[in-house]
Amino acid sequence: MYLDDIAQTYAYTAPAAEISSEAPSIRVTRQTPEAEAGELSVLTYNVRGLPWPLALNRAKALREIGRELAAMRQAGRQPDLVLIQEGFREEIADLVRESGYAYWARGPGRPLAKLTNGGLHVLSDAPILEVRSAAFGACAGFDCLANKGAMMVRVQPDWSPTPIDVVNTHMNARKASGAPRSQTLPAHHGQTRELTAFVTAHRDPKHPLVVGGDFNIRNSAARYDYQAETRPFAVVEEYCSRSGSGCGAGAPDTTTKPWLRTQDLQGFRDGVVRVQPVASRYLFDRGSARLSDHDGYLVRYQLSWRRETLAAVYQPDPSVKVTPHKLGFRVSWAP
Repeated sequence: MYLDDIAQTYAYTAPAAEISSEAPSIRVTRQTPEAEAGELSVLTYNVRGLPWPLALNRAKALREIGRELAAMRQAGRQPDLVLIQEGFREEIADLVRESGYAYWARGPGRPLAKLTNGGLHVLSDAPILEVRSAAFGACAGFDCLANKGAMMVRVQPDWSPTPIDVVNTHMNARKASGAPRSQTLPAHHGQTRELTAFVTAHRDPKHPLVVGGDFNIRNSAARYDYQAETRPFAVVEEYCSRSGSGCGAGAPDTTTKPWLRTQDLQGFRDGVVRVQPVASRYLFDRGSARLSDHDGYLVRYQLSWRRETLAAVYQPDPSVKVTPHKLGFRVSWAP
C-alpha cells in the first residue's frame, strides 16, 4: 500500500515471510447482546535514532529494537501500533523490516532549512487509510534543527466498526535543547497550541482517538498544565490515577502526579466507539543494555460499541463496506 496522495508520507508492505502466523494480539468479544468490544495495544517509543555525530552506534541499536519487536510478534504479543520518535536515521527502515509490521507511515519530512526530518513514524498491522502531518512553527535551541511536529494516521482494524485516529508527536526538549527556560517554555506552550489545533482539524469526532509520543514534560507542571482544560484528549496516566478508573492491572500508581515522572505519554478520547485504558507497562528497560534513553510505553485499550448507537449516528465512508459477522462486523473496501 502506498499513500501517494498525502505529502511527506510513506507506507511499506512487509514481505509475507515477515508476517507472523501466530495468533493476533487483538481479541473481539461480545460483552452483552447489545454491546461488543475489541482490544487495541499501542506502544510509544523514542528510539534515539539521532544522526551522527549527535549519537554513535545507533544503527545497530535500531536493528536490535526491530528484533525485540519481532520477538514479541513471535510470541503473539506484538503491539498493534508502534509510535516512534527520533527515527531520524535511514536505518529506521532496518527496524521496520526486522519488526514485521505490514504498514509504515512517516511524519514531517526534511525541509531545506532543517538538519533532519521530524523523526516520527507509525507502524501498524492494520491498514493505514490516511496520513496527515504538520511541523511545529514554534521551537527553541537545538530542537530547531529537527522538523519536529505531529502526524495522524487513520487505521482500520478488521474488527472495528469505525476507523481509529492515532496521533504521534515529539515536543521541544528542555536542557537537551541547549536553550534557556525563557525560550524553551514559550516554545513548548506554542507547540501545545499547535498540537491541539492539529488534532482538532484532522481528527474525525466520530472516530475513537489515541495519542502518544514524547511530550518532554517530566517534572514540569508548567508544561503539562498549560491549557490542560482544553486538551483534546485525556492523558492515560492521569485518568488511571483516579479511583474507579477501571484501568486494571499494570495501570499507573495513584501517587501524586505520576504522569510528571516521564517524558512519554498516551491519551485517548471516545468517538461513537468508547475507549477505555485497561493496562499499561514499560518495556525494554534492561539496565546497562538498554537500546534507547527512553523505555517503551505500552497501553492496552478496550474499544466498545453498541449496534443501535452506530446505526443512529455513524455512516462509514462509501468505499468502506460494513457487513454483519458472527463477532459483530466485518469491514471491507470497495476496489
